[in-house]
Amino acid sequence: MASKSSTSPAFLFSIILDLVVGINGGGIAIYWGQNGNEGTLAEACASGNYKFVNLAFLNVFGNGQTPMINLAGHCDPSSGGCTGLSSEIKSCQARGVKVTLSIGGGVGSYYLPSAEDARYVATYLWDNFPGGQSSSRPLGDAVLDGIDFVIATGTNQHWDDLARYLSAYSISGKKVYLAAAPQCPYPDAWVGGALQTGLYYYVWVQFYGNPPCEYSSGNMGNLEDAWNQWTSIPAGEIFLGLPASADASSGFIPASNLTSILPTVKGSAKYGGVMLWSRYYDGQTRYISSIKGSV
Repeated sequence: MASKSSTSPAFLFSIILDLVVGINGGGIAIYWGQNGNEGTLAEACASGNYKFVNLAFLNVFGNGQTPMINLAGHCDPSSGGCTGLSSEIKSCQARGVKVTLSIGGGVGSYYLPSAEDARYVATYLWDNFPGGQSSSRPLGDAVLDGIDFVIATGTNQHWDDLARYLSAYSISGKKVYLAAAPQCPYPDAWVGGALQTGLYYYVWVQFYGNPPCEYSSGNMGNLEDAWNQWTSIPAGEIFLGLPASADASSGFIPASNLTSILPTVKGSAKYGGVMLWSRYYDGQTRYISSIKGSV
């Protein structure tokens, strides 16, 4: 005869709690590429801190312009100097880190005057970054995991078309993950409409540089209200985008405050984790070491 189980209710509760925490646990996304003093891409991935690295930025494209990538002091794309990043990208991916190309940014020249132009840009992006074939791939032969939309200037037209054309390439045998970094005022002025297509899997909302919906002097109310709005969009995972330093932007949340409010944020089934701007500032503050266990 089998003996009766001696497992206590408290023990069972602790197991269930661990499972729930595991289910709701998130990853950390980081932006790399806009400061030559932030260390190498390979070092960022080898730290074991990040699940996603966004390469910032391809900031010239559209309207017939020759697309141009700008990785600050890391490499010179005009001379083919950024192709050396290929091995570093592959080393990141070998560690399970997804690497995406961020298009747009706060400074640059980009917009899409028509759906046809969106098709052209999508073809260029596919052929040169996440798939396809091109003899002039700026980052070498590494195959990126997706495209991240960081649209902060120009117009709000045809980003939905670009998303549709890029998503169509997923049937080629490799899924092209689409991500976006809208600003927290809802809906976003540039990609708010595009996000309603449901084609973006990762959405890291910028809860910084936007006083109406960012943290301010211990007040989390505006941020939490905006978070609840953003989790209603048709996307796979929503990330809490934050500055990694008070020097990076307004909206910085001290680690002790963040760890106390994360349980509320993690209550959403769409919670994906935390996005940080940027690798450089994280290197200065070691912010991630204070929050990683809570994310």
